[in-house]
Amino acid sequence: MVTYGHTIFALSSARGKSGVAVVRLSGPDAGTALDRLAGGRPQPRRASFRVLSDGDAMLDEAVVLWFPKPHSFTGEDVAELHVHGSLATVEAVLQALGKQPGHRIAEPGEFTRRALENERLDLSQVEGLSDLIEAETEAQRRQALRVLSGALGVRANSWRSSLLKAAALLEATIDFAEEDVPADVRPDVRELVADVMSDIQKESAGIGIAERIRDGFEVAIVGPPNVGKSTLLNALAGRDAAITSHIAGTTRDVIEVRMDLRGLPVTVLDTAGLRESRDEIEALGVAKARDRAEQADLRVILTERRAAAPTMTPQGDDIVTVPKADICEGDFSAETGAGLDWLVDEIGNRLESRANTAGLAIRERHRTAMKRAIESLQRAAIQLESEPDLVEISAEEVRSAIRALDSLVGRVDVEHILDDIFASFCIGK
Repeated sequence: MVTYGHTIFALSSARGKSGVAVVRLSGPDAGTALDRLAGGRPQPRRASFRVLSDGDAMLDEAVVLWFPKPHSFTGEDVAELHVHGSLATVEAVLQALGKQPGHRIAEPGEFTRRALENERLDLSQVEGLSDLIEAETEAQRRQALRVLSGALGVRANSWRSSLLKAAALLEATIDFAEEDVPADVRPDVRELVADVMSDIQKESAGIGIAERIRDGFEVAIVGPPNVGKSTLLNALAGRDAAITSHIAGTTRDVIEVRMDLRGLPVTVLDTAGLRESRDEIEALGVAKARDRAEQADLRVILTERRAAAPTMTPQGDDIVTVPKADICEGDFSAETGAGLDWLVDEIGNRLESRANTAGLAIRERHRTAMKRAIESLQRAAIQLESEPDLVEISAEEVRSAIRALDSLVGRVDVEHILDDIFASFCIGK
C-alpha cells in the first residue's frame, strides 16, 4: 500500500449546471474532512443525508458516502459528497475543502493513478477505464467493460503462472546439474511453452479488430462518377454532408462522416469517382480515393448496372451493389430509401462478424508486449531443440517472456508511459 502525504479532492462529475454534482476525496485526511464539514463519517458504503458547513456557514444539504481503506476505488480512505449541481455550490464546497489541512486539488487522472499504485487496478484496467469514459457506442462500452473487469490481467496471470512453472523446471535442472535428476524436464517445458505461445498468438490476432472498435471502422463508398456515392453518404448520414450534382466529378476530396452503426463506431468515406481524367485536380482526387479505399476496412462498390465491371477489384467481403433502384433495376435507392435498410444490414453484418473476433488486448502497447513474449518463447523452444544441454539460455528466454507479460499489466517497465496515459483522464477521475 502506497501512502501519500496529501488528501486530494476534485469535482468528479461534469462541470456546469446539473441536478447533482459529485465531489470526491481520497487520502489520509478524507475522514477528517467529513468530520469537519459533514459532522462525522457515515456508516461505510451507506449513503447518509448531511448538512455541509464551513464553520458557521452552511454550504449545502448533501448525500455523503464513506469508503474506508482498503475497500475503495483508490485503496485509500475515500469520501464522496453528492451536492446540488449549481456552479456556486460546487465552488463553495471546493473552497471549503481547499482550506482543510493536508488537502489539495487533484491532478488529471490522479485518483486512478493511486488506484494503480495501490494495486486496486492493473494498467490494462486503467486503459479500459479510460476507454469506458470515452465510449460513444455500445460496442466500445462493452469492450471497455471487459478490459476494466480485469479479464486481460487474469489471462496474463495464467500465462505467467505456466511460464513460472517452466522456468522452475529448467532452473531445477541447472541447480542439480551434477546430481541425478529424476526425469528429463524438456518435454514438460516444451508443452508449457507451446501452449502459452499459442494462447498469446490467438489473443494478439484480435488486437487489430479491438483497435477498430476503439477508434472506428472505415467504410469507403467507391464507384464511377455520378453513380450516386454522395447521395448514398447523405442518406446514411441523415443530412447533406456532401454536395450532390448531375455533373460528374463533383467530389474531389474524401468526405468523412462518423456514425453509430449497430453499436459500432463507423466512419463512412465518400470518394471521388474512379475514372481516367485529364483534369489534374480531379486526377489527384481519384488517386487519393483509391488509396483511402484500399486502406478502408470495407468497401461498398457501386456499379451502374449488374453486368458492369467494378471500378475497383473487390476484396474479401466487400459489397458490390447497384444503386438508383428508383430509375433502374438496382438493389437500393438512396433517393427514396427503398432497399437502404438492406444495405445497412449488409454493412452491419460484415462489421459485426469482424468485431466478434476482437480479443481482450486493445492497444498497440499490448501488441508490443505480446510480440516480445512470443519472440522470447520462440527462441526458448528453438534452444531446447538445438542445444538441450544449454538450459540456462532457454531459462533466460522464458524469464524474458515473463517480464514482457508483466509489462502488459503494468508490473514492470511502464513508468515512461504512465504520464501520457493519465494525461488523457479528466480531473476527478
